[in-house]
Amino acid sequence: MATSELSTSDAPESVSNSTNNDSSLRQPSPWASKYRGAVVEDLDPSPAFSTHPTSPIGHALMSALERDYTHLTVIDEHKTLLGYMSVPRLRELLERGQVRESDPVEKAMQKFQRKGRRYKLITMETRLEELEDFFDGGKEKQEFAVVTDPARRFVLGVATREDLKKFAERRPF
Repeated sequence: MATSELSTSDAPESVSNSTNNDSSLRQPSPWASKYRGAVVEDLDPSPAFSTHPTSPIGHALMSALERDYTHLTVIDEHKTLLGYMSVPRLRELLERGQVRESDPVEKAMQKFQRKGRRYKLITMETRLEELEDFFDGGKEKQEFAVVTDPARRFVLGVATREDLKKFAERRPF
């Protein structure tokens, strides 16, 4: 997730039933039956585990592996979200010798670009069809979303594409 860039959008409306001329009768969105009004909170997202940019990479990696996390958020001393660290990417950097375990996290983290970008706010109340749109849309496919409070002051958790997939599989149509 290089950035959380997506403008707010609703799930696409489906086309009117062609056998009925009444345009006020629309078929439900394909997502409606899949999620049936569920929101991010229904995913029971994992609490975010955050690290600081000055922490050693080895410590952050060990903490992520102990919790079976694939992504860590990176915050400053004021708990401002600065970026994230992807464990698979970090392993690649370590294997190639581009970073060492003693290096600070900031050397391997993905920084959020704040200027000139529009961010998609993901909260506990975000509808799952919007979360799916976030994962599938934009210039790059997103693998996870940082879940915050509506004011973006606190990181409440992390929702992944895999969480969404498992949720849909658990709920029969």
